[in-house]
Amino acid sequence: MDGPLERLLRRDRLVTVAGLAVLCVLAWLYIVTGAGLGMNAWEMTKLALFPHQQAAGTDMPGMDMSGMEMSGMDMPGMDMGAMATEAQAWGPTIWTLMIAMWWIMMIAMMSPSAAPTVLLYARVHRHALTERQSQDGLAPTGVFVAGYLLVWLGFSVAAAVLYWVLERGEIVSATTMGSGSRWLSAIVLITAGLYQLSPLKNACLSHCRAPAAFLSRHWRPHALGALRLGALHGAFCVGCCWMLMALLFVGGVMNLAWIAALAVLVLVEKLFSAGQWVGRAAGIALIIWGGATLLV
Repeated sequence: MDGPLERLLRRDRLVTVAGLAVLCVLAWLYIVTGAGLGMNAWEMTKLALFPHQQAAGTDMPGMDMSGMEMSGMDMPGMDMGAMATEAQAWGPTIWTLMIAMWWIMMIAMMSPSAAPTVLLYARVHRHALTERQSQDGLAPTGVFVAGYLLVWLGFSVAAAVLYWVLERGEIVSATTMGSGSRWLSAIVLITAGLYQLSPLKNACLSHCRAPAAFLSRHWRPHALGALRLGALHGAFCVGCCWMLMALLFVGGVMNLAWIAALAVLVLVEKLFSAGQWVGRAAGIALIIWGGATLLV
Protein backbone atom coordinates (compact mmCIF):
# COMPACT_ATOMS: atom_id res chain seq x y z
CA MET A 1 0.00 0.00 0.00
CA ASP A 2 1.34 3.41 -0.95
CA GLY A 3 2.35 5.76 1.82
CA PRO A 4 1.43 9.46 2.04
CA LEU A 5 4.60 10.51 0.20
CA GLU A 6 3.93 8.21 -2.76
CA ARG A 7 0.34 9.42 -3.06
CA LEU A 8 1.44 13.03 -2.92
CA LEU A 9 4.15 12.41 -5.53
CA ARG A 10 1.56 11.08 -7.96
CA ARG A 11 -0.37 14.33 -7.58
CA ASP A 12 2.57 16.75 -7.61
CA ARG A 13 2.36 17.37 -11.37
CA LEU A 14 -1.26 18.47 -11.00
CA VAL A 15 -0.34 20.58 -7.98
CA THR A 16 2.52 22.20 -9.90
CA VAL A 17 0.36 22.94 -12.95
CA ALA A 18 -2.42 24.36 -10.76
CA GLY A 19 0.04 26.50 -8.81
CA LEU A 20 1.58 27.96 -11.97
CA ALA A 21 -1.86 28.61 -13.47
CA VAL A 22 -3.08 30.40 -10.34
CA LEU A 23 0.12 32.46 -10.17
CA CYS A 24 -0.23 33.49 -13.82
CA VAL A 25 -3.95 34.34 -13.55
CA LEU A 26 -3.44 36.42 -10.40
CA ALA A 27 -0.56 38.28 -12.03
CA TRP A 28 -2.66 39.11 -15.10
CA LEU A 29 -5.56 40.23 -12.92
CA TYR A 30 -3.25 42.55 -11.01
CA ILE A 31 -2.00 44.12 -14.24
CA VAL A 32 -5.42 44.39 -15.88
CA THR A 33 -6.87 46.10 -12.81
CA GLY A 34 -4.15 48.77 -12.93
CA ALA A 35 -1.34 47.36 -10.76
CA GLY A 36 -2.27 49.69 -7.91
CA LEU A 37 -1.34 52.78 -9.95
CA GLY A 38 -4.70 54.47 -9.49
CA MET A 39 -5.64 54.29 -13.17
CA ASN A 40 -7.55 51.68 -15.13
CA ALA A 41 -5.22 49.67 -17.38
CA TRP A 42 -7.79 49.70 -20.19
CA GLU A 43 -7.78 53.50 -20.19
CA MET A 44 -3.99 53.60 -20.12
CA THR A 45 -3.99 51.25 -23.11
CA LYS A 46 -6.34 53.58 -24.99
CA LEU A 47 -4.09 56.53 -24.21
CA ALA A 48 -1.03 54.64 -25.44
CA LEU A 49 -2.72 53.41 -28.62
CA PHE A 50 -4.53 56.65 -29.41
CA PRO A 51 -2.31 59.50 -28.12
CA HIS A 52 -4.06 61.96 -30.46
CA GLN A 53 -7.06 61.75 -28.16
CA GLN A 54 -4.93 63.06 -25.32
CA ALA A 55 -3.54 65.85 -27.52
CA ALA A 56 -7.04 66.80 -28.56
CA GLY A 57 -8.11 67.04 -24.93
CA THR A 58 -10.40 64.02 -25.05
CA ASP A 59 -11.61 63.24 -21.57
CA MET A 60 -11.19 59.65 -20.50
CA PRO A 61 -13.62 58.26 -17.92
CA GLY A 62 -12.58 59.15 -14.40
CA MET A 63 -9.81 61.51 -15.46
CA ASP A 64 -9.33 65.21 -16.04
CA MET A 65 -6.78 65.25 -18.87
CA SER A 66 -5.92 68.91 -18.35
CA GLY A 67 -4.47 68.38 -14.91
CA MET A 68 -4.16 64.59 -14.73
CA GLU A 69 -6.26 64.55 -11.57
CA MET A 70 -9.05 62.13 -10.80
CA SER A 71 -12.35 63.87 -11.45
CA GLY A 72 -14.20 63.22 -8.24
CA MET A 73 -13.23 59.56 -8.06
CA ASP A 74 -11.30 58.02 -5.22
CA MET A 75 -9.04 55.56 -6.98
CA PRO A 76 -7.07 53.13 -4.86
CA GLY A 77 -3.32 53.33 -5.07
CA MET A 78 -1.26 56.04 -6.67
CA ASP A 79 -2.28 59.40 -8.13
CA MET A 80 -0.74 59.42 -11.60
CA GLY A 81 -0.94 63.21 -11.63
CA ALA A 82 1.36 63.37 -8.63
CA MET A 83 3.64 60.97 -10.42
CA ALA A 84 3.69 63.20 -13.48
CA THR A 85 4.47 66.41 -11.58
CA GLU A 86 6.73 64.98 -8.91
CA ALA A 87 8.78 62.45 -10.86
CA GLN A 88 11.93 63.54 -9.06
CA ALA A 89 10.37 62.94 -5.63
CA TRP A 90 9.33 59.32 -5.74
CA GLY A 91 8.84 58.04 -2.24
CA PRO A 92 9.01 54.47 -0.92
CA THR A 93 5.36 53.83 -1.81
CA ILE A 94 5.76 54.76 -5.47
CA TRP A 95 9.02 52.84 -5.76
CA THR A 96 7.37 49.77 -4.24
CA LEU A 97 4.39 50.03 -6.58
CA MET A 98 6.55 50.48 -9.66
CA ILE A 99 8.88 47.61 -8.84
CA ALA A 100 5.89 45.40 -8.00
CA MET A 101 4.20 46.39 -11.26
CA TRP A 102 7.24 45.38 -13.31
CA TRP A 103 7.83 42.17 -11.36
CA ILE A 104 4.23 40.96 -11.48
CA MET A 105 4.06 41.89 -15.15
CA MET A 106 7.12 39.73 -15.78
CA ILE A 107 5.48 36.87 -13.88
CA ALA A 108 2.35 37.22 -16.02
CA MET A 109 4.33 37.28 -19.25
CA MET A 110 7.01 34.68 -18.50
CA SER A 111 5.22 32.02 -16.44
CA PRO A 112 3.56 30.25 -19.42
CA SER A 113 6.86 29.88 -21.29
CA ALA A 114 8.70 28.77 -18.14
CA ALA A 115 6.09 26.13 -17.25
CA PRO A 116 7.65 23.25 -19.28
CA THR A 117 10.99 23.65 -17.50
CA VAL A 118 9.31 23.85 -14.09
CA LEU A 119 7.25 20.72 -14.82
CA LEU A 120 10.29 18.83 -16.07
CA TYR A 121 12.22 19.84 -12.97
CA ALA A 122 9.36 18.58 -10.80
CA ARG A 123 9.36 15.28 -12.71
CA VAL A 124 13.11 14.80 -12.34
CA HIS A 125 12.91 15.61 -8.66
CA ARG A 126 9.99 13.24 -8.21
CA HIS A 127 12.02 10.48 -9.84
CA ALA A 128 14.92 11.18 -7.49
CA LEU A 129 12.57 10.89 -4.53
CA THR A 130 11.00 7.63 -5.66
CA GLU A 131 14.47 6.19 -6.27
CA ARG A 132 15.49 7.35 -2.79
CA GLN A 133 18.26 9.45 -4.31
CA SER A 134 16.97 12.55 -2.54
CA GLN A 135 15.50 13.31 0.86
CA ASP A 136 14.45 16.89 0.07
CA GLY A 137 10.71 16.26 -0.11
CA LEU A 138 8.72 18.46 -2.49
CA ALA A 139 10.12 21.84 -1.47
CA PRO A 140 12.81 22.19 -4.17
CA THR A 141 10.27 22.64 -6.98
CA GLY A 142 8.96 25.74 -5.20
CA VAL A 143 12.54 26.80 -4.49
CA PHE A 144 13.38 26.38 -8.19
CA VAL A 145 10.50 28.71 -9.09
CA ALA A 146 11.60 31.16 -6.38
CA GLY A 147 15.11 31.30 -7.84
CA TYR A 148 13.67 31.97 -11.28
CA LEU A 149 11.41 34.76 -10.04
CA LEU A 150 14.16 36.38 -7.97
CA VAL A 151 16.17 37.00 -11.11
CA TRP A 152 13.17 38.70 -12.70
CA LEU A 153 12.81 40.75 -9.53
CA GLY A 154 16.32 42.06 -10.11
CA PHE A 155 15.38 42.90 -13.69
CA SER A 156 12.25 44.68 -12.42
CA VAL A 157 14.25 46.87 -10.06
CA ALA A 158 16.51 47.88 -12.96
CA ALA A 159 13.48 48.56 -15.18
CA ALA A 160 11.84 50.74 -12.53
CA VAL A 161 15.06 52.74 -12.10
CA LEU A 162 15.33 53.22 -15.87
CA TYR A 163 11.69 54.31 -16.05
CA TRP A 164 12.33 56.87 -13.29
CA VAL A 165 15.35 58.25 -15.15
CA LEU A 166 13.44 58.52 -18.43
CA GLU A 167 10.40 60.08 -16.79
CA ARG A 168 12.56 62.55 -14.88
CA GLY A 169 14.09 63.57 -18.21
CA GLU A 170 10.57 63.87 -19.68
CA ILE A 171 11.48 61.30 -22.32
CA VAL A 172 8.61 59.01 -21.36
CA SER A 173 5.12 60.23 -20.52
CA ALA A 174 3.70 59.73 -17.04
CA THR A 175 0.27 59.63 -18.67
CA THR A 176 0.82 56.82 -21.19
CA MET A 177 3.96 55.43 -19.50
CA GLY A 178 5.42 55.24 -23.00
CA SER A 179 8.02 57.01 -25.11
CA GLY A 180 7.45 60.64 -25.99
CA SER A 181 10.53 60.75 -28.20
CA ARG A 182 10.74 59.27 -31.68
CA TRP A 183 14.49 58.97 -31.20
CA LEU A 184 14.07 56.81 -28.11
CA SER A 185 11.40 54.75 -29.86
CA ALA A 186 13.56 54.25 -32.94
CA ILE A 187 16.66 53.36 -30.93
CA VAL A 188 14.80 50.81 -28.81
CA LEU A 189 13.03 49.28 -31.82
CA ILE A 190 16.21 48.95 -33.88
CA THR A 191 18.29 47.70 -30.93
CA ALA A 192 15.63 45.13 -30.04
CA GLY A 193 15.52 44.00 -33.67
CA LEU A 194 19.29 43.64 -33.87
CA TYR A 195 19.36 41.75 -30.58
CA GLN A 196 16.74 39.32 -31.93
CA LEU A 197 19.28 38.39 -34.63
CA SER A 198 22.34 38.28 -32.34
CA PRO A 199 24.31 35.18 -31.27
CA LEU A 200 23.76 36.04 -27.58
CA LYS A 201 20.00 36.02 -28.04
CA ASN A 202 20.23 32.69 -29.86
CA ALA A 203 22.44 31.15 -27.17
CA CYS A 204 20.07 32.16 -24.35
CA LEU A 205 17.03 31.07 -26.35
CA SER A 206 18.62 27.68 -27.00
CA HIS A 207 18.82 27.02 -23.26
CA CYS A 208 15.18 28.03 -22.82
CA ARG A 209 14.05 25.81 -25.71
CA ALA A 210 15.87 22.72 -24.41
CA PRO A 211 14.91 22.29 -20.73
CA ALA A 212 16.02 18.64 -20.59
CA ALA A 213 19.55 19.52 -21.74
CA PHE A 214 19.62 22.51 -19.41
CA LEU A 215 18.63 20.44 -16.36
CA SER A 216 20.99 17.55 -17.13
CA ARG A 217 23.90 19.94 -17.54
CA HIS A 218 23.31 22.21 -14.54
CA TRP A 219 21.46 19.96 -12.05
CA ARG A 220 22.42 20.32 -8.41
CA PRO A 221 20.81 18.46 -5.49
CA HIS A 222 19.06 19.85 -2.42
CA ALA A 223 17.21 23.14 -1.92
CA LEU A 224 20.26 25.33 -2.48
CA GLY A 225 20.90 23.55 -5.77
CA ALA A 226 17.26 24.12 -6.78
CA LEU A 227 17.55 27.83 -5.98
CA ARG A 228 20.75 28.10 -8.00
CA LEU A 229 19.25 26.19 -10.91
CA GLY A 230 16.12 28.34 -10.93
CA ALA A 231 18.19 31.50 -10.84
CA LEU A 232 20.35 30.26 -13.71
CA HIS A 233 17.28 29.47 -15.78
CA GLY A 234 15.95 32.94 -14.96
CA ALA A 235 19.24 34.48 -16.08
CA PHE A 236 18.99 32.74 -19.45
CA CYS A 237 15.37 33.93 -19.78
CA VAL A 238 16.36 37.51 -18.98
CA GLY A 239 19.18 37.24 -21.50
CA CYS A 240 16.70 36.00 -24.07
CA CYS A 241 13.92 38.53 -23.47
CA TRP A 242 15.27 41.72 -21.90
CA MET A 243 15.22 43.75 -25.10
CA LEU A 244 11.70 42.58 -25.89
CA MET A 245 10.66 43.85 -22.46
CA ALA A 246 12.37 47.18 -23.27
CA LEU A 247 9.80 47.57 -26.06
CA LEU A 248 7.27 48.36 -23.32
CA PHE A 249 8.94 51.77 -23.06
CA VAL A 250 7.92 52.36 -26.69
CA GLY A 251 4.34 51.11 -26.61
CA GLY A 252 3.55 52.01 -23.01
CA VAL A 253 4.48 50.05 -19.92
CA MET A 254 0.83 49.44 -19.02
CA ASN A 255 -0.37 49.00 -22.61
CA LEU A 256 -2.25 45.70 -22.41
CA ALA A 257 -2.07 45.17 -26.17
CA TRP A 258 1.73 45.38 -26.12
CA ILE A 259 2.00 43.25 -23.00
CA ALA A 260 -0.14 40.51 -24.55
CA ALA A 261 1.67 40.67 -27.91
CA LEU A 262 5.10 40.38 -26.29
CA ALA A 263 3.93 37.54 -24.05
CA VAL A 264 2.69 35.62 -27.11
CA LEU A 265 5.96 36.26 -28.97
CA VAL A 266 8.00 34.97 -26.02
CA LEU A 267 5.77 31.89 -25.77
CA VAL A 268 6.08 31.14 -29.50
CA GLU A 269 9.85 31.65 -29.48
CA LYS A 270 10.40 29.22 -26.62
CA LEU A 271 7.82 26.49 -27.14
CA PHE A 272 7.09 26.13 -30.86
CA SER A 273 9.28 24.43 -33.44
CA ALA A 274 9.33 27.50 -35.68
CA GLY A 275 9.89 29.82 -32.71
CA GLN A 276 13.43 30.82 -33.64
CA TRP A 277 12.37 31.82 -37.15
CA VAL A 278 9.40 33.75 -35.80
CA GLY A 279 11.77 35.60 -33.46
CA ARG A 280 14.12 36.45 -36.32
CA ALA A 281 11.25 37.65 -38.48
CA ALA A 282 10.12 39.82 -35.58
CA GLY A 283 13.65 41.21 -35.35
CA ILE A 284 13.66 42.23 -39.01
CA ALA A 285 10.22 43.81 -38.60
CA LEU A 286 11.42 45.78 -35.57
CA ILE A 287 14.44 47.11 -37.45
CA ILE A 288 12.23 48.25 -40.34
CA TRP A 289 9.76 49.79 -37.88
CA GLY A 290 12.53 51.65 -36.09
CA GLY A 291 13.91 52.99 -39.36
CA ALA A 292 10.46 54.14 -40.43
CA THR A 293 9.99 55.87 -37.07
CA LEU A 294 13.07 58.00 -37.75
CA LEU A 295 11.81 58.99 -41.16
CA VAL A 296 8.27 59.95 -40.13
